[in-house]
Amino acid sequence: MRKGLVKFQMGKNGVTDNFIFTLQGAFKNNRQVRISVLKNAISEREKIKGIAEELTQKLKGRFDYKIIGFTIVLIRRPLK
Repeated sequence: MRKGLVKFQMGKNGVTDNFIFTLQGAFKNNRQVRISVLKNAISEREKIKGIAEELTQKLKGRFDYKIIGFTIVLIRRPLK
C-alpha cells in the first residue's frame, strides 16, 4: 500500500455523520482517501458524482475529487 492512501467502502447507509467523522480522522494523517462505493448501494454510476459533491461540502477543509468507476478519490488541498 502506498503511503498516504487510505481505503474505505461506502454501503447502503451512504454519507452519514459517522462516515464523515471517520474521513476527517483519516485526513489528519493522509492527503488522499479512496472510497469504493458498493454497487448494491447505488444503482446508477452517475449518482456517484453527487455523493462526491456531498462529501466535499460536509468535510472541513478544501478537497478535490476524482471518480474512477465506482471509486471516489478524495484529495485534500493545502490551505493557502
